[in-house]
Amino acid sequence: MKKISILGSTGSIGMQTLEIVEQNEDIQIYGLTTNTNIERLYEQIIKFKPKVVAVMDEQKAVTLKSMVSREIIVLQGIEGLIAVATLTEIDTVVTAVVGMIGLRPTIEAIKASKNIALANKETLVTAGSIIMELAKKHKVSILPVDSEHSAIFQALQGEDTKNIENIWLTASGGPFRGKTLEELEYITLEQALKHPNWTMGNKITIDSATLMNKGLEVIEAKWLFDVSVDQIKVVVHPQSIIHSMVEFCDGSVIAQLGVPDMKLPIQYALYYPNRQQNNFKRLNLAQIGKLTFEEPNKDSFPCLQLAFDAMKIGGSMPTVLNAANELVVSKFLNRELGFLDIPKIIDFCMSKHDIIKEITLEEILEVQKWTYELIESRW
Repeated sequence: MKKISILGSTGSIGMQTLEIVEQNEDIQIYGLTTNTNIERLYEQIIKFKPKVVAVMDEQKAVTLKSMVSREIIVLQGIEGLIAVATLTEIDTVVTAVVGMIGLRPTIEAIKASKNIALANKETLVTAGSIIMELAKKHKVSILPVDSEHSAIFQALQGEDTKNIENIWLTASGGPFRGKTLEELEYITLEQALKHPNWTMGNKITIDSATLMNKGLEVIEAKWLFDVSVDQIKVVVHPQSIIHSMVEFCDGSVIAQLGVPDMKLPIQYALYYPNRQQNNFKRLNLAQIGKLTFEEPNKDSFPCLQLAFDAMKIGGSMPTVLNAANELVVSKFLNRELGFLDIPKIIDFCMSKHDIIKEITLEEILEVQKWTYELIESRW
């Protein structure tokens, strides 16, 4: 019996994880968390009967506590998330929260020797060296949940990572593939939230529209698979059938294919190293007909190049990139900024930052604060 906690259980990845749990009888839920959606969390408590839950919002936590039986422990804030991530009974934590809020709970879970099913990009983007060193020290597995990193992880099974020549991350191109900068100037929020292939949360959907999502994945791949940034390539593949590829030193390329369904990589992470039967939709290549590929347009989508630049500079720069992106995407979702303001403001923040080469967790949080304050002072 696998025993897990899910950080961010009311979001897209969290809910799909619970769908997998519901379809199997060998996974037990011990802990769940949400930011503010206590109505959905309450429904999950009734169905999955966790021992402990946590709510980031203090007032919402008090409200939820009045809704559930005394047998359910209701915690609040970041300390509540950490408690759920480090429960004695669990062996795996699914980190499905969005943003840098996932960093401290993930670190504490690793220190508590919990395996991490990682869906929180920001953890590796901002603290990749810290996370990977801790995982090695505590002998825990970092199991990628992103479809692209899961594909690479699967392609590398039985292979020596020293033989990697290139990693190829595939990108759908988002809803605005083929558009020019001029056409992107008047993009609306509603248009940006309509992804052609994937169903995701709002923040990740906007990141996909700007190609920042792919940029963050480039940084994640560097840490997960211990390769240089120059070994990571991005190719646009509109059908989202090939989830990513590994090119080896002999010229062989191994790819992982499947329908665009996040439950596939979630299930693989939960059951690794085994594969689990399921009733998910199957891939029919004859029905699809053709798979196409093209170069990403970094002129129209500068966020991708900004991510490559941040990783090459290293140190604290990826933290600036990530923090700026978090805040400006939030402002775009609140209709406070335009679509093209997103890369412009991120670029501005990066240009104003003094690099910290060997960054600590405390400095990561300080850099995030500095970035937020810089943006708020001007926009």
